[in-house]
Amino acid sequence: MPTAAEAFAAGPGSHTEAAAAPMRPSAPVRLSIPEIKVNAQVLGLGLGRDGSLDVPPPVIRNIVGWYKDGATPGAKGTAVVAGHVDNAQGPAVFYELGTLKKGHHIEVTRADGRTAVFTVDALEVYNNAEFPDRKVYGATDRAELRVITCGGGFSKKGGYQGNVVAYAHLIGTK
Repeated sequence: MPTAAEAFAAGPGSHTEAAAAPMRPSAPVRLSIPEIKVNAQVLGLGLGRDGSLDVPPPVIRNIVGWYKDGATPGAKGTAVVAGHVDNAQGPAVFYELGTLKKGHHIEVTRADGRTAVFTVDALEVYNNAEFPDRKVYGATDRAELRVITCGGGFSKKGGYQGNVVAYAHLIGTK
């Protein structure tokens, strides 16, 4: 996993591929990131009692959760998906998320049969205490995607001490 100092020099807002027009809302059903061999089913997630994003079931290694009360991937706004980096059995769906690079593609197949294609703009790692909620979850005027997993240091007592976030924007549809 990269540290915050090793994250992309160009942060969100530095784009190399033009943004595509947003799509109509449609729930995601599958997420694919060819560069890190991710091809996973998507399920809807809500918020926990503490107001934080719920997580997918930890026993299922190849599943991604989407915040169902937010934007749908490809529609205008910030769509948020999350998955585990690992579980008790070993590496999970986003184990290699920290190796993504600017320009890699993320594809989200939707219930309407269309696929939203995103390009990665930046990858950042945050300590839990410094997680920038507004930057990650804030509204946008175009179709953007945030892909989140655990990262940073790990302790047996407290688990992972941070999060890895990939920032991406819509560049096309299939």
